[in-house]
Amino acid sequence: MTREARTMAGVILITVPTIQYGGYFLLSSLRDRTSQYMDDALRQNFFRAGHAHAGVIVILSLVCQVLADAAVLPASLLWLVRIGVPLSAILISAGFFLSMPSPAATQPNGLVALIYVGAVVLALSVVALGVGLLRSPIR
Repeated sequence: MTREARTMAGVILITVPTIQYGGYFLLSSLRDRTSQYMDDALRQNFFRAGHAHAGVIVILSLVCQVLADAAVLPASLLWLVRIGVPLSAILISAGFFLSMPSPAATQPNGLVALIYVGAVVLALSVVALGVGLLRSPIR
């Protein structure tokens, strides 16, 4: 594992407690009847999706750090891949959480755009990584 992969993996692992806090927040909201969490199905779905996407994409970003070591890409593009995958976890989950902040919200606000931005960043990052891996010589 390269120094770059170790550094990024370390930074990514440090973000795991934020995902844990999201799980704690969801559990607390479920248990606290005054939170109004159970009154809004759309908000429930957005919060669950935000938490799930964060967890899954963080795991994917750890895998991508190791795979990036084998990819044949220009150094700048390789760094964009290394940063893009974990950044997409932040953007997507932030979009889900921040677009439904109020228990009284009936539809997402403009921050829902973060979900789409994150999805594009994720797609570009994994496709670039995939191309870089296909370009690497067979050993």
